[in-house]
Amino acid sequence: MIFNFIFGRHKKERHTQASALADLHVGESAILSDLELSPPVAEHLMNLGFVPGLVVKVLRSGPGGDPRVYRVDGTEVAMRRDLSRHIHVELIGAPAFGD
Repeated sequence: MIFNFIFGRHKKERHTQASALADLHVGESAILSDLELSPPVAEHLMNLGFVPGLVVKVLRSGPGGDPRVYRVDGTEVAMRRDLSRHIHVELIGAPAFGD
């Protein structure tokens, strides 16, 4: 710890915004903003509760980080990262651009 202080090496600060659902960590929540998926897949996810404007939370992660379990509107859904990369979110409490 003293070594890091003397040589200016600090832990990398986490970003306050996430652009994709896959960027969130276990325990974090965000607001769904956009589903950049084919219409049948987007419609299926919306039927499960993944509707823009709702809050989604990362509950837990499988071995190696995939799949992850998300809670949205009272429903828990397991989803692979390759799919969750196409779901855009805004972190709750993150500063708005231009502030």
